[in-house]
Amino acid sequence: MNFQRRKQLIVQTVEEKGAADVSELAGLLQTSEMTIRRDLAQLATMGLIYRTRGGAMKVSLATDKHRFVNKTATNPERKDYICQRAAQEIREGDIIFMDCGSTVFRLCPFIRNKRITVITNSLPVVAELMDSEVSINLVGGEVDKERQALHGLIAEEHIARYRANWAFIGVDGISLQSGLSANGEREASTTLAIARQSEKVYLLCDSTKLETDKYLKFAPLSLFDVLITDNEVSPALVVAYQQAGVTLVN
Repeated sequence: MNFQRRKQLIVQTVEEKGAADVSELAGLLQTSEMTIRRDLAQLATMGLIYRTRGGAMKVSLATDKHRFVNKTATNPERKDYICQRAAQEIREGDIIFMDCGSTVFRLCPFIRNKRITVITNSLPVVAELMDSEVSINLVGGEVDKERQALHGLIAEEHIARYRANWAFIGVDGISLQSGLSANGEREASTTLAIARQSEKVYLLCDSTKLETDKYLKFAPLSLFDVLITDNEVSPALVVAYQQAGVTLVN
C-alpha cells in the first residue's frame, strides 16, 4: 500500500475515532509500526493530525486544548525522548518552573503522577495537568494568544516571588558562538526571570535547534546548567559542546 492510500486511511481513522495508537494503525493497514511512525510524522508536519506519544489525535481536539498544536507536533518522538529523560530528575515534593515551550509542554505526561508543584506561564501545561497529582501555580500577566502563554512585567514580578528546585526551559536557537536566541523579546525575558529563581536550570532542546541562531540573542550558554537533547545529535557536536563547558545529556 503506497503512502497516499495509507495517508487517507490514517486520517480517516483518526478523524472518526478522535485518536489512534501506532499498533492499532499498523494492524489496520497491515504494515509495520516503523512505517506508521514515519507516516504520522509526515502527516503531523502537514497539519493533518496531532502527533501524540504512541499515536495520533484529531487536530481539532488538540486545537481546542491548546493553540500551538503545530509546534508540539514537530519532532514529537525526539521531544518525548528528551522529556522522559528530564522527568527522571524530578523527585516527589519538588518545586519546578516550566516555561511555555513546545518541548517543555511534552514533559506533562511524565510528571502527572508526581506530587510536585509546577510554576508555569503556559496555559496548555495548566490544562494538561489540571486533573493530575501536580499542584499548579499559574503565573499572571498578559496572554499571548498565539503561544497560549502569559508574559510581561506582572508575569516577571510573579515569578520573582517564588523559588524552585529546578527550571525546565526551551529555546528557539542555541549555538556555541552566540549562545541562546529567541524569536521575540517577551519569551526571552520570561526565560531569564525563570532562570534567576531556580537552583538548577535544564534546557530541553531537540537536536534540530543546535547550532541555530534566531532573531534575538539573549543569554550565554552559562544561563543553564544541563542541556538535555535527543540521541540524533552528532557525536562531533556533543564533543564540541562538552569542550565548551556544557553538561550535555542525550
